[in-house]
Amino acid sequence: MAIASINPANGQLLRSFEPLSADAVKQKIDLAEEALRRYANIPLHHRALCMRKLASLLEEETEDLALTITREMGKPLRAARAEILKCATVCRYYADNAAPILASEAIPTDANHSYIRWDPLGIVLAVMPWNFPFWQVFRFLAPALMAGNVGLLKHASNVPQCAIAIESLVRRAGFPRGTFQALLIEASQVESVIADARIAAVTVTGSEPAGRAVAAQAGWLIKKSVLELGGSDPFLVLPSADLELAVETAVAARCVNSGQSCIAAKRFIVHTSIYDEFERRFVAGMESMRVGDPMKEDTDLGPLATRAILNELESQVKRTVEAGARVLTGGVRMLGIGNYFEPTVLTHVPRSCPVYFEELFGPVAMLFRASDLDHALQLANDTPFGLGASAWTRDPLEQQRLVRELQCGSVFLNAMVASDPRLPFGGIKHSGYGRELSAAGMREFLNAKTVVIATPAADHDPA
Repeated sequence: MAIASINPANGQLLRSFEPLSADAVKQKIDLAEEALRRYANIPLHHRALCMRKLASLLEEETEDLALTITREMGKPLRAARAEILKCATVCRYYADNAAPILASEAIPTDANHSYIRWDPLGIVLAVMPWNFPFWQVFRFLAPALMAGNVGLLKHASNVPQCAIAIESLVRRAGFPRGTFQALLIEASQVESVIADARIAAVTVTGSEPAGRAVAAQAGWLIKKSVLELGGSDPFLVLPSADLELAVETAVAARCVNSGQSCIAAKRFIVHTSIYDEFERRFVAGMESMRVGDPMKEDTDLGPLATRAILNELESQVKRTVEAGARVLTGGVRMLGIGNYFEPTVLTHVPRSCPVYFEELFGPVAMLFRASDLDHALQLANDTPFGLGASAWTRDPLEQQRLVRELQCGSVFLNAMVASDPRLPFGGIKHSGYGRELSAAGMREFLNAKTVVIATPAADHDPA
């Protein structure tokens, strides 16, 4: 089956590619193995020069790269530009900070000298999603390459041109041939790649089923894995919150990337004393979002990335309504060409409905009324996911409880959940394990090697 690039705004086939054969995949891994031997001897400062060049290329070619994103997966052009520029920031972050992160750490012991050094693991396979087709890759690529690893990318099958563009950018930035390669393969071929003895580790950003499959195989083969999976992030609003700012941010947090983000707020839990006013303003805000051609500068929401995603979201909403939920606005797919779904707000979603525990990957919000802070925390944690949470209160005691008791990888107080190169990113529970970004993300694919020197080799301690 061909790997097809299809414009989700109009259904037009852009390009198609034949998946690599087993022999071709082996040749790619051979090249990665050869590159790893050479790349290990390249000084860190030279890697940093290449990484800064990569950042410059992203900035210089933002418009063309953003157009590729928009055509392949429907992201509004403004957001696509911002995604490319964010990739440049993560490149510069690791170019500037890799040296202190990778520096050996002396540890006082009874030995003459002991320390921890950080060594790259080797070839790392990245299985990446379509919703942020550059950013998701670069938040793996930048730390992995700066640490001395080499990368293989199995990108989502609907964004092959993004995958090819990223490989080209890395090569043109000066990284050696084979240091980073895109594998245009089908999902069924991933198992054989992981099984290759030369693959040291694997990282997955994507759905829960994909994470389970890869983690199971990696565990069986005793290979390191990092999973960043789905989320059903709570957005809690308590009486002391700045209600106007909370509502404005809530609409943006639900509609980011047309609702197709793992850290988009999906469940809005509002204290009963302000619930009615929040609901009224939130529904109005969702209705004001401009849905349409992602190429237009004033578009807020573009199409969903594929017809399958549109069908699944429509099915989830229908099942929720059949279970007793009430639609306050939206609730249906938009007629005409393209994978468009109306901005939707649901309330009275019963806990007995399976969708209560699922991730809604599109512009659909669920509203819940909380009687007090205890009830709000109970609702927020009543999910199999644990990625991020946004909580709105100006009460310092409430803030302390929220930070302590919310079960997730990140808590943002009076702000929207977002990723930042300087901060660890990842989740708990069914949202996965391990971290990306910051020093923690770089060290996921490093060997923390303990070195103990009982007696000095000469008259002085080694440098």
